[in-house]
Amino acid sequence: MGTSEHLSKQYDQELEGLRARILQMGGLVESQLQLAIDAYEHPDSRAGDDVMAVEQRVNEEEVDLDRVVVNLIVRRQPTAGDLRLIIGVARIVTDLERIGDEATKVARAAKWLIDNQRSVRTPRLRDIHQSAVAAAGMLRGVLNAFAHLDAAAAAAIIEEDRGVDQQFQSIMRQLITFMMEDPRTISAALDAVWVAKAIERIGDHAKNIAEHVIFVVQGADVRHATPEQIARAVSPQE
Repeated sequence: MGTSEHLSKQYDQELEGLRARILQMGGLVESQLQLAIDAYEHPDSRAGDDVMAVEQRVNEEEVDLDRVVVNLIVRRQPTAGDLRLIIGVARIVTDLERIGDEATKVARAAKWLIDNQRSVRTPRLRDIHQSAVAAAGMLRGVLNAFAHLDAAAAAAIIEEDRGVDQQFQSIMRQLITFMMEDPRTISAALDAVWVAKAIERIGDHAKNIAEHVIFVVQGADVRHATPEQIARAVSPQE
């Protein structure tokens, strides 16, 4: 094997290793989110502490992956598809870390409920659960789309964000009604607003990741694009 071929193979391995690291970080964030949802729905201070511990690991992964990305750019000076992959990874890392931050907010809300021995159940808990399940599904789906470099699957995730946004608006309307009809629910309702907004933001970040996947695969920047423009971007090229 010649030197040039050896270096090329090593470079390919580094890029594949970078993709694997992103998926590993994504799995970590996914577990963090599930822990946070469980902690909120079934108040458990230990589960909340576990979320905080995972957050530290996610933050460490973000810093280390940023270092790897910079190192690859400096040493390899990538172009074309390789450059898109590295740029896309850098963007995905940021959104994954922010999903972790939002999961931590949910866990902190659960911990606050326990510490204050709240007896009033949070209004619209079922709707919040459905919204959380939808957001977690978006995260799982977009990680799978990245693993398979599937732009069409990523586009479908972008469309799913509309449902999460609609659920958030529905939760807000109901919470306002609860507070107006019974002032005793105000504190609990405000807790629910905090959690519902965190979940809605998780959906937004999963949508962002889907846009980054399309950029990596197709080279198209679909941020702020219409559904029709996204559909054209991911359609097979003739």
